[in-house]
Amino acid sequence: MLNRRRFLMSTAAAGAAGLVASHLSPAFAEGAPQIQLFVPAAPGGGWDQTARTMDQVLRSEKLISGSQITNVGGAGGTVGLPQFISQWNGKGNSLMVAGMVMVGAIIANKAANNLTQVTPIARLTGEFEALVVPADSPFKTAADFVAALKADSTKVPVAGGSAGGSDHILFGLIAKTVGVPATNLSYVPFAGGGEALSALLGNQVAAGISGFGEFSEQVKAGALRLLAISADKHQDGIDAPTLKEAGIDVEMFNWRGVFAPPGVSDADKTAMITLVETMAKSDAWTTECKNRNWTPILLAGDDYAKFVTEDSARIEAILKDLGLA
Repeated sequence: MLNRRRFLMSTAAAGAAGLVASHLSPAFAEGAPQIQLFVPAAPGGGWDQTARTMDQVLRSEKLISGSQITNVGGAGGTVGLPQFISQWNGKGNSLMVAGMVMVGAIIANKAANNLTQVTPIARLTGEFEALVVPADSPFKTAADFVAALKADSTKVPVAGGSAGGSDHILFGLIAKTVGVPATNLSYVPFAGGGEALSALLGNQVAAGISGFGEFSEQVKAGALRLLAISADKHQDGIDAPTLKEAGIDVEMFNWRGVFAPPGVSDADKTAMITLVETMAKSDAWTTECKNRNWTPILLAGDDYAKFVTEDSARIEAILKDLGLA
């Protein structure tokens, strides 16, 4: 791990971030910052991609001199979270990547630790979800899917990620909105997107829900049919309605953001917020988000903390409907 004294904000970076010296702790006084990124998930997933993209953009924009990425996977982030809270306490040069999936996992797993124990820095991105079916499915539209749910939801198995995660939550929201008891749903959780995709392509399930990026190539290839997306508005280049356009009053982004450990100084928190805001407003970050189908939804500091509290309450209510909380 890196020594906190090496987390140093350069004069140039501070100027770009709009900081003045009086706002900086001694740890940010001079030099370029060197940061630690904690990913409570295995390499390759959305949180890991977020951390590595952050590292790339922060370096290219010369906002940091280096970083170290640590992965601790398991149970939707609830294995890594306690380590971040206890072992990284007070480390002002550290950020944990997390998001909506962790909120659901904390509630579903009745975890001993939660996000009130860390320091919210900024929400960064949202990824809309996609509702897909195999190409030869009898469901031609989202309305067909809803009609089958209403007829007998137990006969409409839907594949997605971990129980209580964003895919499961969206399925529960769709059901609740159209008047189908969430406890009657047939949800088939998979540990990874590849397994869920195989189940879809093998016609082992009726439909699938995941981030659009997980299905986009198979949709383009014609192996899957995209019925709807959970975005707030129609997306250029995607030949499918939003759920709202399809008559289902639901929109949802699988958001991702960053948190500092507990016990960081106010000065380090302020400097970290500014560092992340500067990165998120850069052209390089905008380009990466576009390339990865991420929607930039920057929200920082106290506003982000309020959002996390409100979203946690919303997700808990949905998981109670699903019988998972």
